Amino acid sequence: MASLAAILYALTGAGWTLFACLWLVPDVSAVAYLTGPRWGARSYNAAHAYLAPGALAIAALLLHRPALLPFALIWFNHIGVDRLLGYGLKYSAGFGWTHLKKLGKKVDSRL
Repeated sequence: MASLAAILYALTGAGWTLFACLWLVPDVSAVAYLTGPRWGARSYNAAHAYLAPGALAIAALLLHRPALLPFALIWFNHIGVDRLLGYGLKYSAGFGWTHLKKLGKKVDSRL
């Protein structure tokens, strides 16, 4: 997904400065963890699910608003890279608990 989104982004002709400036925007959703893990996970998951950028891409195409497409592709790329790095959707148990794996250092069970 990350590679496909980057290739499609390049085909839109949008500038890479825009890409670089907006790439981390979905991570702002993690600020909701300041209110607790339940709301943090909900906010993070809403910003890191493919549903919203997919809807934005479809709207851009159906409404003939090609200027919106690069934003959706940046968002798709961000989510794809996150998944590649092991940052999955979060459980309300805390930031480190994802649908892909437990984040953080592994504890040696022999100790």
